[in-house]
Amino acid sequence: MAKRPKKTEKSQAKLQDFVIVTVAEDLEQAKDRETLLKNNDIPAVVKEQADESMDTNGFAIMVPEECLDEAHVVIESQDAYDDFYDFALEDEENDDFDTDIFEDDF
Repeated sequence: MAKRPKKTEKSQAKLQDFVIVTVAEDLEQAKDRETLLKNNDIPAVVKEQADESMDTNGFAIMVPEECLDEAHVVIESQDAYDDFYDFALEDEENDDFDTDIFEDDF
């Protein structure tokens, strides 16, 4: 009778074909990117990364190697939208437009 692989062995084998597409600083951002990729039909997983030499932690978002280019495009597109909206909101907050002009005198 053959031995069944342990759960950790299965997950290691599964991740063996996955490569890091990006690294997030916090779990929330990592989960957001994982969801973004999955919504675009790209399999993705999040794995905690610890760099002891630099005393930093992060979360690697991993995809199958054959999906790497597509995943980069999806993430870069989302980042471009995020940057656009951040810029638009920042511009709106700094607007010196005089709103008193449009006050109604009823």
